[in-house]
Amino acid sequence: MPEGSIEVAVELDMSLGESPVWSVERQTLYWVDINNGHVYAWRPRDGGAPTRIELDEKVGCVALTDMGLVAAAASGIVRLPESGEPERLATNAEWQAGQGNRFNDGRCDAAGRLWVGTISADEASPTATLYCFDKGELTPRLTGIGISNGLAFSPDRRWLYHTDSLTRRILRYPFDVDSGTLGEGETWVDLEALGLPGVPDGAAVDSEGCYWSALYDGGRVVRFSPKGELVAEHEVPCPHPTMVAFGGPDLRTLYITTATQHLDAEGKARWPLAGSLLQLETGVTGLAEPGFSG
Repeated sequence: MPEGSIEVAVELDMSLGESPVWSVERQTLYWVDINNGHVYAWRPRDGGAPTRIELDEKVGCVALTDMGLVAAAASGIVRLPESGEPERLATNAEWQAGQGNRFNDGRCDAAGRLWVGTISADEASPTATLYCFDKGELTPRLTGIGISNGLAFSPDRRWLYHTDSLTRRILRYPFDVDSGTLGEGETWVDLEALGLPGVPDGAAVDSEGCYWSALYDGGRVVRFSPKGELVAEHEVPCPHPTMVAFGGPDLRTLYITTATQHLDAEGKARWPLAGSLLQLETGVTGLAEPGFSG
């Protein structure tokens, strides 16, 4: 695949594909379809179709563990071992009887803590929270959020990036990886000021410290320098890219999840690749994703 060309990796019809994460050790990409409670696993070098397990509820994101995955489902955090039954690790206090704020975007820091945010039930009210899950404790770290998204860490571990998608701004927070504490946040990227469409959704950081963001309803993936400068735009062949992750044997392939949930029949016909897993050869190396150690 030529550098800079977006192509189909796996043709699917996902409602809300999200949370791609690459395991260097297993050479496997994992991701979810949130609305259908599906967790996918795919080894590109095998050339076959992805495998899929189905949870009985929505699942916001997954992270790696030594022996499988940990998933932030709507009602709580569960361990998904390679074999055996899921094990509940924590309950989402914002989710009651199938209603409320479900878990959404998340990932692990270099110390093995799982950071995961919620999304307000009406996707408008500032009732969601960013949590840190460590040593069995689920601790609120940021509140007053509408849609928690865009979580990533700088390569030098000095910054945590995060967005409330509703604000169309990406913030960065001074971060101490040893203690897991955050400093005062500051606006780092403002889509409105840059004239970019859509809202910032899921993200990844490359080895040069640049931040890649999927612009939901913006039909593109963008790359920002460590200073927050827009340095690249890549149009996506559908309006709702959701998240990106570096993978492949050299960590230079950017995998892009997409969604169909806001498309009617006419929209799906216009954008036949919506809901599929896409890929882009970037020419830059990504970072190995840390796993959950709790």
